Amino acid sequence: MNAPSWREPPSPSGRTATASAAPTPAAVLNHQPAPDAAAGPDATASPEATDRPAGYSIGELAETAGVSVKTVRFYSDSGLLPEAGRSPGGHRRYGAGALERLRTVRRLRALGLALPAVAEILHGEAELAGALARQREETRRQMAELRWREAALAAFELAGPEGLELLGEALDSPPGPDVLAAFWRRILPVRLPPRLMSAIVGSAVPELPADPTPQQALAYARLHALASDRAAAASIRDLTGPGPGCDAVKMYEGLGEAYALAGQELRAGRPPAAGGALDCFVQAHAAAERTTDSAGFRRGLADRTAGRRDLRMERYWSLAAELRADGEPDMGSAHTWLAVALKSSVRYA
Repeated sequence: MNAPSWREPPSPSGRTATASAAPTPAAVLNHQPAPDAAAGPDATASPEATDRPAGYSIGELAETAGVSVKTVRFYSDSGLLPEAGRSPGGHRRYGAGALERLRTVRRLRALGLALPAVAEILHGEAELAGALARQREETRRQMAELRWREAALAAFELAGPEGLELLGEALDSPPGPDVLAAFWRRILPVRLPPRLMSAIVGSAVPELPADPTPQQALAYARLHALASDRAAAASIRDLTGPGPGCDAVKMYEGLGEAYALAGQELRAGRPPAAGGALDCFVQAHAAAERTTDSAGFRRGLADRTAGRRDLRMERYWSLAAELRADGEPDMGSAHTWLAVALKSSVRYA
């Protein structure tokens, strides 16, 4: 298809064609030509139609609309242009409605709509406003994908020898949360209730920026590589998951409250210390293990928390922090704050 022209071609008489009134939604959907504002409210035909009472040949229609004959034939064969009939020689003839329909098709195509969507609008199977809204959303998605690709190309210089494989694997498909969410579902106990599983995954997976920096593109690529390692996920689950006899639901529900309280401490800039957040953290573990909070339990929990430290998870949270544009505390920073607070409280108890 030729590139659309925003200038109307000259009329057959050689005069410069005057701009016709924009078609109303009803005119577009009912495939009627827009009325000429200068001809009065009862006018229903364009100036070109009055000059050609017998209609247009395919060549005349193409010339008047500013497209190629091939384009007119293609749209006609696709059922987008109504034929008024055939000449005695068997050649196609088109009425004024075909000209306005052709211009409508060009305008919709210029806005990026695919031919199936154009056909649905012209045949009354879809509303114009809804189709344009969907196209706007698709354009927004494509622009975000291009911004990520641009950032990845710039990040290649930062990545070193691993750059091509790392960035190429991560951006083989549009960046998104699916790989990271699957990583967490492999780490967490499989029998968690769906609502709790979704809440944890939603908190653990960072929202990706729409306009990433090269550093963020590289952080995502490294996070993608870590999350794609199924063996690493299994190892992390065995090391950091709840022990035998532990009520995982009680533990993770309690930890959610403790992390929220620790997040408040982090926002306020307070250093790790004893208090409500730490008490909630300890009680979550005690309730899950069907015991009570005590000095001895806290010492054992501090030892276990330190022993379950995993460098891969620390790397996950570090990379995830680079992707978070809001700088809000996440579960990783909250857990670290609580672990340090627990260790300090036990030391000075």
